[in-house]
Amino acid sequence: MTRSGFSVIDAHHHVGSVPSLMAQVSETGPQGLELDLTPFRDASEMEARLAVMHVNGVDQAIVIPTHEYLRPAGAADTRQVNDAIAAYRDRDPTHFPAAVGIVEPLHGRHAYDELQRVRDELGLIGVSFHTRFQGVTTDSYLVRGLVERMADLELVPFIHAYAGSPDEAPWMAAELAKTMPEVTMLVLDGFSGLERSAKESSLAAAAAPNLVFDTSLAYSFDIVERFVANFGAGRLVFGTDMYSAPLAYRRSTVLDQLLDSGLEDEQKRAILSTNLARILRIN
Repeated sequence: MTRSGFSVIDAHHHVGSVPSLMAQVSETGPQGLELDLTPFRDASEMEARLAVMHVNGVDQAIVIPTHEYLRPAGAADTRQVNDAIAAYRDRDPTHFPAAVGIVEPLHGRHAYDELQRVRDELGLIGVSFHTRFQGVTTDSYLVRGLVERMADLELVPFIHAYAGSPDEAPWMAAELAKTMPEVTMLVLDGFSGLERSAKESSLAAAAAPNLVFDTSLAYSFDIVERFVANFGAGRLVFGTDMYSAPLAYRRSTVLDQLLDSGLEDEQKRAILSTNLARILRIN
């Protein structure tokens, strides 16, 4: 399946919910005070995700666990989440060709052990940082140490930069990226919020050429198109920040606008699939 003649890979799908955003639908979220892996194992969850992908013309998606998972058992819970996302990928590798794990900076040496395990045992291609949920800032020395180790293991950093969190400011991603200019890092949610998308992400992109941004939570592709004009299509990948239902979307308006934009076909193709395939080394 292709959309308007283009293959589409979504760089940013989360498996799981965000309980803090679900006050009105709490009956669908995790129950109790223990880690809940139901979304990873429920066949209806994947069916709903595939249905949304089909309607939008998205061929494949990179899956990431939600960061708002309960972890009363600490590192053991993180290991279970990483096992679960690898198993999710393996259930349908045609649509989910790669998965990204999580390590917690505050787990210390256990986080380094988990980096090795997710690559060697689980075959994950990267690690996601969403520091608003992790008790640190993106420019923390704890994050930097993990990313340095990831570079040795050839794991791709997925760095969230959500506009509602000062702990995830784009300048922090830029400071991190400047310490390792040879490492390509994906910035997720960098176009969330008008100030962040119009100014902060562009300043970060200019400061650190090894940062590549996804389109997740962009208000309009018009702002993103200006980013492409300034930095080139090679600095952008398509992403939507999809979660498990009920936080899934029905229609990606940014994808519609991207396809209708004045970008050249080769630019669209790069953003929609080839940039991400190259960065993640997937077919």
